[in-house]
Amino acid sequence: MAIVGYIIGANVGYHYIRGEYAAQIVIMEAALKEARAAGLIGENINCSGIDFQIHCCYGAGAYICGEETALIESIEGKRGQPRIKPPFPVSYGLYGCPTLVNNTETMASIPVVLEKGSKSKSYKIFSVSGNVNKPGNYEVPLGIPFAELLALAGGVRGNKQLKAVIPGGVSTPILPVALIMQTKMDYESLSNLGSDLGTGAVIVMDEDTCMVQVLARIVKFYFHESCGKCTPCREGIGWISRILTRILEAKGSANDLKLLVEISEKIANNSLCALGNSVPKVVASFLKYFEAEFAAYIDSREYGKFRN
Repeated sequence: MAIVGYIIGANVGYHYIRGEYAAQIVIMEAALKEARAAGLIGENINCSGIDFQIHCCYGAGAYICGEETALIESIEGKRGQPRIKPPFPVSYGLYGCPTLVNNTETMASIPVVLEKGSKSKSYKIFSVSGNVNKPGNYEVPLGIPFAELLALAGGVRGNKQLKAVIPGGVSTPILPVALIMQTKMDYESLSNLGSDLGTGAVIVMDEDTCMVQVLARIVKFYFHESCGKCTPCREGIGWISRILTRILEAKGSANDLKLLVEISEKIANNSLCALGNSVPKVVASFLKYFEAEFAAYIDSREYGKFRN
């Protein structure tokens, strides 16, 4: 952050941490104390005449504050809700000043790039969870084949068959085994398959996973985390969540799958931020690859076939 501050001419930075991450808050505060003692941040850094202060800010647990303008609003002591853009943060951001917003992982890569050059091999931290033997964080070269990443995580738990993977967190479209096993974990490769690398949060699902339950859980999460500022997201995601709940309870109708698509299309590109715009893509991907499971819940004769 200090390097970036020097490059863009800023003399203060704010590091925002979600409130539940208590351990990370302690670690960050200790690191700041250590850096100040070493003269690496503060006034007149290493007698260079350059000043750069870093302040830690703690959120109250709102997922929406991952959106840059909602994060700025939170730091300013306001409710964490996205701003209408323009103006963009680079011209009018925190406290009305030009502001550069980036995530911690990106900032952490800057010293490595300066040391090894911009053409050096890029690395990415993948957080692998779900039905694997060794869930955890894996820092590996960007573009690693998914099959290799899965092997690092110990393979699918219980020697079961892989069914599907969410490659970049729940805001990215799901991919079935036939596609994910043939791809590399980079932005271009996943984009070509209609998904995204996102945050690198890889969720692995085995053959026993019920896709209707998974999608219902994801949408319920987004409905809970929606800030409610814009109508398409606030109302639309709620409708989708209620329809999926109805399907899970064997009360769905033959029109529900069509209705899910129609509502998703109304939300897409009409929301203020990426939270509302991500849900339609996720819903569409589940219906594209696993429509039979949703149909089975609606068909009373088949109800329960995919429940676990």
